[in-house]
Amino acid sequence: MKIHPTDIDGALIIEPQVFSDRRGFFMETYHQSRYRKAGINADFIQDNLSLSTHGTLRGLHFQIHHPQAKLVQVLQGEVFDVVVDLRAGSPNFGRWIGVPLSAANQRQLFIPAGFAHGFAVLSETALFAYKCSEIYRPEDEGGLLWCDPALAIDWQVVQPGLSDKDAALPPLDQLSPDQLPQVHYNAGGGVP
Repeated sequence: MKIHPTDIDGALIIEPQVFSDRRGFFMETYHQSRYRKAGINADFIQDNLSLSTHGTLRGLHFQIHHPQAKLVQVLQGEVFDVVVDLRAGSPNFGRWIGVPLSAANQRQLFIPAGFAHGFAVLSETALFAYKCSEIYRPEDEGGLLWCDPALAIDWQVVQPGLSDKDAALPPLDQLSPDQLPQVHYNAGGGVP
């Protein structure tokens, strides 16, 4: 596999090796020892799968006291995947990156604990899979407003379809430190 660093320390784009022939393809989507050699040391304990229609925007979500590292990929369709660095002390605090993920490009994105995460569906439908390092706890969930003007994220969709919950999330400047993921940035300390 090929690992590509992003502009935000810890967030990584992964290109798994794909073996294709006239019948289709085979790829390894996760191999613990190989990912650990690449610096991804998260212990994944929960897998999730979502199906969304064109224009759906899910996010920006995080957990506060039990932050999740995630390994995400698209099995069908295409999304624009966005992460926002919310790690205390990070030189990139409040910065975001967006990565196109699709069944065609077969890329994955590793998201360290302490990031807000969301995606917008660019294709007719998208089947989105993600591994998490912590179980989902509804009472621990936090989030950011998808259209926070301070973030100025270009989601690549016009009039996205949102849940009522996501539409009501606050902008970053209205969140106190105790309402953000309880993760401190660790420069050069590997990827949790």
